[in-house]
Amino acid sequence: MLQKVIDIDDDNFAEVIAADNVPVLIDFWAPWCGPCKTIGPILEQLVEKYTDQIVIGKCNIDVNPELPSQFGVKSIPTLMFFKDGKMVDRITGAASKAAIEAVIDKVLSDEKLISPIIVR
Repeated sequence: MLQKVIDIDDDNFAEVIAADNVPVLIDFWAPWCGPCKTIGPILEQLVEKYTDQIVIGKCNIDVNPELPSQFGVKSIPTLMFFKDGKMVDRITGAASKAAIEAVIDKVLSDEKLISPIIVR
């Protein structure tokens, strides 16, 4: 099955994180954000690598203000990882592909998740 990065918005968020029995990664971003532009291609690569293992989505904070507010997103990009409908980890800042993969692998393996990664 060909998977792609999906759009997450204030209206479909609950449905997306509850729909599949797989974890969900949501990238909170904005079109004017330079570091966000570096994360986009990485997510496209990861969605191909982790097909059917994780859902990857993007939430434009300019268009969808409720979700970032609900989850305390203070800077972008912020990647949030959800499992069983609950946020289990997050990365704030323009993380490398390897750093994102490391968190995905931990989420998928049910390892005890570490403190959130903040890239400065």
